[in-house]
Amino acid sequence: QVKLVESGGGLVQPGGSLRLSCAASGVIASRNAMGWYRRPPGEQRELVAYITSGDVTNYADAVKGRFTISTDNANNTVYLQMNSLKPEDTAVYICNLDDFSNGVNRYWGQGTQVTVSS
Repeated sequence: QVKLVESGGGLVQPGGSLRLSCAASGVIASRNAMGWYRRPPGEQRELVAYITSGDVTNYADAVKGRFTISTDNANNTVYLQMNSLKPEDTAVYICNLDDFSNGVNRYWGQGTQVTVSS
């Protein structure tokens, strides 16, 4: 079983920055992808960014050029550096790990609140 624990959310002014962290523990397959989703107030969950075990990255159009996803493989941690934050980035940010060792097993964190407001 895999456990994901996020940290780093909070309140920030427009134009500010935040760094989210997600630490994974448990049995983690060598072939996987880790990512961040978000759920804005009253809306559906949406992909923000992901990174594969082969270091392939993908970003939602809304965050390209502002957010950067990275990993610390030694510590099974994924980060999301968020710059130039906008009020529309306000959401619960949820960490995800997809395990490809036997089909696809999806794991989710509890989420961390990010609020962008003046």
